[in-house]
Amino acid sequence: MLRINVNGRWHETDADPATPLLYLLRGELGLNGAKYGCGLGQCGSCAVLYENKRAFSCLLPIAAIEGREIVTLEGLGTVDAPGRVQAAFLNEQAAQCGYCIPGMIVAVEGLLRADPDPDEAAIRRALEPHLCRCGTHERILRAARRAAGRPEQTLAQQDTP
Repeated sequence: MLRINVNGRWHETDADPATPLLYLLRGELGLNGAKYGCGLGQCGSCAVLYENKRAFSCLLPIAAIEGREIVTLEGLGTVDAPGRVQAAFLNEQAAQCGYCIPGMIVAVEGLLRADPDPDEAAIRRALEPHLCRCGTHERILRAARRAAGRPEQTLAQQDTP
């Protein structure tokens, strides 16, 4: 029996310790924010926070997280009270199909927990491994800037003396 902490609540599971966290989240815990994309950690749609750092849950065996803290999209806010990053994505209408957005929100949240005042380059690095096929990249960047308190800053503005 493994014990894991997801969104501040402890859960016990008798799943195979090699089971990817993504399957446990979606199948056993009913947390569907993290999406199955590529299964290879190359698209970012399954991102969660693992001890406040972004991790790809499709690659993370549940044995590796026993006794540790995991935060999913659902742990960042609710429909009625979205977290600051979720609110920024809503305000910027950053989703089109929305499949990639949970992972991107988690990535920005992880960035802001590590660096409350990231510059444009840090925001872009945090989002780099995340794929969006709908082409909402500019809205996603605006949402990340808004969440970081830099809604108007761009890379070009940063280079200007």
